[in-house]
Amino acid sequence: MEKWWENAVVYQVYPASYQDSNNDGIGDLPGITERLDYIKKLGADIVWLSPIYKSPQVDNGYDIADYQAINPDFGTMADFDALLAKAHDLGLKIMMDIVVNHTSDQHQWFKEALKGKDNPYRDYYIWKDGKNGSAPNNWGSFFTGPAWEKDDQSDQYYLHLFAKEQPDLNWENPKLRHSVYDMMNWWADKGVDGFRMDVINYISKPEGLPDAKKNPDDLYANPEPMVANGHRIHEFLQEMNQNVMSKHDVVTVGEAPSVTTDEAKKYANLNNQELNMVFQFEHMCLDGNDNPALGRWADKKASLKDLRANLSKWQEALAGKAWNSLYWNNHDQPRVVSRFGDDSTEEYRVLSAKMLATMLHMQQGTPYVFEGEEIGMTNAYFDKLDDYVDLDSINSYHQIVDQQKLVDGKTMMKYIAKHSRDNARTPMQWDSSKNAGFSDHQTWEKMNPRYHDINVKQALDDKNSVFYYYQKLIKLRHELPVITNGTYALVDGNDQDEQVYAYTRKNADTTLLVILNYTKENVQRHYDVPANAKVLISNYSDDQGDNIRPYEAKVYQF
Repeated sequence: MEKWWENAVVYQVYPASYQDSNNDGIGDLPGITERLDYIKKLGADIVWLSPIYKSPQVDNGYDIADYQAINPDFGTMADFDALLAKAHDLGLKIMMDIVVNHTSDQHQWFKEALKGKDNPYRDYYIWKDGKNGSAPNNWGSFFTGPAWEKDDQSDQYYLHLFAKEQPDLNWENPKLRHSVYDMMNWWADKGVDGFRMDVINYISKPEGLPDAKKNPDDLYANPEPMVANGHRIHEFLQEMNQNVMSKHDVVTVGEAPSVTTDEAKKYANLNNQELNMVFQFEHMCLDGNDNPALGRWADKKASLKDLRANLSKWQEALAGKAWNSLYWNNHDQPRVVSRFGDDSTEEYRVLSAKMLATMLHMQQGTPYVFEGEEIGMTNAYFDKLDDYVDLDSINSYHQIVDQQKLVDGKTMMKYIAKHSRDNARTPMQWDSSKNAGFSDHQTWEKMNPRYHDINVKQALDDKNSVFYYYQKLIKLRHELPVITNGTYALVDGNDQDEQVYAYTRKNADTTLLVILNYTKENVQRHYDVPANAKVLISNYSDDQGDNIRPYEAKVYQF
């Protein structure tokens, strides 16, 4: 039986950057409430809010100091209640972003844990004695530096896979687990409709926390192969499901770095014992650096052969077994039109944004749209390190350029302009007035300089805009069952094509043929299109048959 979220579309809001209602330069909950009608106009069903909890904002709210309090920068719990009520009045659902791999070091649990080894909250976190006068193992933090911080008072180290202000929780402790379930039930009882779970597949750490394999060029070992998809992860998530999800009609998606299709079939199995779907990152790693020590820091474009092979692998592997999430953008990823598309001219920006939207929204799964994606917002391309806010970008520059000397500063700035998380976090571009209508105050993150030409007002005034194209794609998903339940298959012989991606979706009643030109070249391709086929959607106003134009996308229905 089809679940309500299977043909839904999720719209992600990054609260600090959406709309500032009180002119302090930071977006807030009343600002989001003001803009819910816009999200409804787009046609989305679910609004995913990035973390809005009380937080010191060391990692932009992913360091939570109190799970049941609102960050004062964003407003009050009364403001949240008003947002939830208006969303429900409009027929929109609210998905909360929760982080339960770690907390802030300002969380009351951790403050208690620091009081001593015999404190009842000590075991809510992961503590180890040092080894030969240094850290317990060779793991590095994902934010550079070691993954261990020494507490001088107890002479022990605590684990932090991210910033030192983000201590990891100890999921081996059943009291901790049930404290988390109680918190989730509190929000579900309040009326929230779902949870997006940050790095949820990191919560089961390996027994004994042994050393990880180390790349010779790295200062520390990458712990991800040891912490992702750990030995108790499915046990923990099934317990969470029994204690929380089974009691409420909520949708869940787990962020799961290094997840495989086989693991995803367990996490997001259609039997609904764990999560409804997961975010995988394989397609987000296709444009990484050839030097593993540089990771994602590069400025190349993913090849169509690699991209198609990966998207097809996930479509085929999960079909009939588990549910896909579909996304290009989120708060951690650069803008898709600058990454997989072409923002070099206005014509190509619009065409390639629509082509990429078609590629994704015609596949099976639940699509996610990140704020501004629906108007074709681009990377900010800041050219000075001082313009960046993202901790990871700044730390990576210093580690790669100053410490490891792997590339020069000019090259690294090119890489950061392409891949920094700040590209997603520049304020939403509502109009061409001061600060794009986001705020009258100096904004917490610098504005993208292209807001004068790329903004919501401009998009709503242009019937051929990226916005209305997304609106049509979402409407088609709601109306055509084949997009939800149809089988996916590449067109015969398409698997090696370096320019055009062509696939079908079929159910008992309908066939869709999706044709996408990933390049700015005119190309000739012949596909067997029945005479009675109609063009369901296209980013060009006419159909030239076998002549496929730059970044052309067209979907035939027959």
